[in-house]
Amino acid sequence: MNSKIVKIPGSRVEISPASWRDLNAARQLEKICFPQDGWPILDMIGVLTFPQTVRYKATLDDNMVGFVAGEIRRIQSTAWIATISVHPDLRGEGLGSKLLKLCENEMGMPKIKLSVRVSNQKAIEMYRRNGYVDVGRWENYYKGKEDALVMEKLM
Repeated sequence: MNSKIVKIPGSRVEISPASWRDLNAARQLEKICFPQDGWPILDMIGVLTFPQTVRYKATLDDNMVGFVAGEIRRIQSTAWIATISVHPDLRGEGLGSKLLKLCENEMGMPKIKLSVRVSNQKAIEMYRRNGYVDVGRWENYYKGKEDALVMEKLM
């Protein structure tokens, strides 16, 4: 994984690779951003340690305010954005798109997929602005029996 720290112009936010040392901060951000669907601790440990996973964190004053993880599936020539989160106070400033692009570029796969709650219109709009198109729907995927919209981007 790239060890470079990315500074966002005009912002104090820094983006850098995430590791198992970020477990508590990532779990806290996950609970804030996804109160219904926060990952269990074992899933979070996996996403922070598995070798075929790309992960970045965004920090502001040493606090995690953004996180993205993508899983590379080389046999399928596909990658999946496993999770992406931006603290509610920083949404709408382009941080989600920046995290997404860094993860996509590092994964280096010809096709990238993700799933998102059908009610999460802000995220869906951001994905569409970044080149994702709707390719399917998983019924009752999320807690509360909400469907997931499956989206895909060809690189």
